[in-house]
Amino acid sequence: MPVMSYDTTDTTDTTDTTSTDVTSCGATEVYALGDDTEETARLRRQSEELRPEALALLSRVGLRPGQAAIDLGCGPAGTLGPLAGAVSPGGRVVGLDANAAHVAAARQYAADRGLANVEVLAGDARHTGLPADTFDLAHSRTLLVTIPEPAEVVAEMARVARPGGWVASQEADGGFALCHPPLPAWDRLWSLFHASFGRTGADLRLGRRLPELFRAAGLDEVEATVHASSYPVGHSRRTVIPDLVRSLRPVILELGLSDERELADVDAAVRLHLADPRTLMMPHLLVTAWGRKR
Repeated sequence: MPVMSYDTTDTTDTTDTTSTDVTSCGATEVYALGDDTEETARLRRQSEELRPEALALLSRVGLRPGQAAIDLGCGPAGTLGPLAGAVSPGGRVVGLDANAAHVAAARQYAADRGLANVEVLAGDARHTGLPADTFDLAHSRTLLVTIPEPAEVVAEMARVARPGGWVASQEADGGFALCHPPLPAWDRLWSLFHASFGRTGADLRLGRRLPELFRAAGLDEVEATVHASSYPVGHSRRTVIPDLVRSLRPVILELGLSDERELADVDAAVRLHLADPRTLMMPHLLVTAWGRKR
């Protein structure tokens, strides 16, 4: 089945990483984690790290071959692979991201894996410009937690979902983290993370609000589940908090929250602590919520 084309922004030149429209630029500016190569690499890792949770969600909502799905804020890979597998044969998947470099990377990801039923668009998840009542599943992951007005995206997800279709999201809740035995450097790292992450108005505890956001958008049959995962030494997600602080380093320095020397010292101490298999690490909760459009 050919992939449906949508007339939103011009996305024909995948090598041009500067030609986003004003709306898309606004979307990238409010993204709490910044825009650099380390953050892009982290998002690529996250795509595989959270694959089991993604597959579990698709099983819950019953996405089937022949259906259509969209992944809002897909980044360089997102859940495009699991979605494409769930709707094949005969279905289609749209990925959408405001970052032009991520759009190009996601297209390459789909091409490298032969995902012919995937189309990746440049656009703002708050105002996609896509037709209403189009998708059997409108999905996002770790997007709502990074922006100041998540209800706008949830409303757009509900708009583009078909009547009877599903809206679903997986979002972190950073109100709960566990690093034991205690370490002063971890406490300092955590405080820097919280202070810098929230600079745009993003809510690090967004995960717990997902069900109420879905109900406020008019969705029915809203349910949620919470994953509290700890990670062993060698798992890339074990260091997700220091990795995020590295992504936020320019922001931390700009805000005067720390300096280069302290950041380096704290980073080294935390990573050494996490390299000890006796250290227990749970970086955050992951809340999964889903609801059906009337």
